[in-house]
Amino acid sequence: GQQQRVALARALVNKPRLLLLDEPLGALDLKLRKQMQLELKAIQNDVAITFIHVTHDQEEAMTMADRIAIMNAGRIEQLGTPTDLYERPQTAFVASFLGISNLLQGTVSGPGSVRLDDGTDVRVPESALNGRTGKVAVGVRPEKIRLGHAEENKLTGRLLETAYVGVATQYVLETRSGNISVYVQ
Repeated sequence: GQQQRVALARALVNKPRLLLLDEPLGALDLKLRKQMQLELKAIQNDVAITFIHVTHDQEEAMTMADRIAIMNAGRIEQLGTPTDLYERPQTAFVASFLGISNLLQGTVSGPGSVRLDDGTDVRVPESALNGRTGKVAVGVRPEKIRLGHAEENKLTGRLLETAYVGVATQYVLETRSGNISVYVQ
């Protein structure tokens, strides 16, 4: 009864609820860093406390975090899950900070429609526009683009570069909307 409550109260007072990790894996080589990411996740689950993990490594943040705060000039630009930040960035800064994003400049031309600066009309989810009007940047991740397929949204271009990067081949295409990167697995 009373003794157990006192012991529990003492344990809670002495147990940290938060652990700050400031660039904990920065000095490790790539292979060891990957192993330690998994080890830190396991430790976090075992001890059931919040980790605040400060890192400049975007892949590390995406791998380890349940929620990420992307900071720009000392303020939070966007806060969310790794999936939300990657799939639905709210600003061009967040889109380009997490991986590569092709940002195509244009103007909202209707609900779910953007006319790119080169005159090409593209369809976008209305929710992505979120009521925006005027000038916008349409973000397209390189792995979401298909080469040579008959899709609703199309850009034509000239192949500038090809690079084999292990899990994919990266192509750089010159289009009237600017150079775009494409990853093909």
